Amino acid sequence: MNNSIESLIPHRFPFLFVDEIVSASTEEIIGIKTFNKKKDEILTGSFPNSGFIPGMILIESMAQCGGAGIKKLGLANGFFGLVSIDKVRFFKGVTYDTEVKYCVKNLRVSDRLIKQEGIAYVKNEPVAEASWICAKISS
Repeated sequence: MNNSIESLIPHRFPFLFVDEIVSASTEEIIGIKTFNKKKDEILTGSFPNSGFIPGMILIESMAQCGGAGIKKLGLANGFFGLVSIDKVRFFKGVTYDTEVKYCVKNLRVSDRLIKQEGIAYVKNEPVAEASWICAKISS
C-alpha cells in the first residue's frame, strides 16, 4: 500500500482504491489506480468469469482520489463521507492489471461540503464519469 495515500484518507485494504495522486491543484486532481486480480480478489466475485472491475468500484475509486487530493492540498479538514452520487455513466468495461487514470474537478470545496466531478480513463479513452458530494461527518 502507498503510505502517503493512507495518510490522506481513512480507507484501508481491501477498500483502498487509489495508488497515487499524480497532481493536485485547487481546480483538478489527477490520480491513478491499477486493480490487480490477485491482490483485489475480493472484487472478482461480482463478475467471476469476465475479468471486469465492478463499475461502482471505479466510481468509489474516483471519489477516493478526489478526497485524497483535497486532503493533500489542505483544502478541508475533518472526516468526510460520500453522501450523494449523480450523473453516473459507464462507457467501457475495465479489466484487471490495467491502469485507470482519474481526472477530478473540484466544483465546490468548503469546510462542510465537497462537490466534485470526474472522468475515469484507460489509455486516454473515457470509461466512466460521475459527480458526487461529500459531507463532513466529524472534525
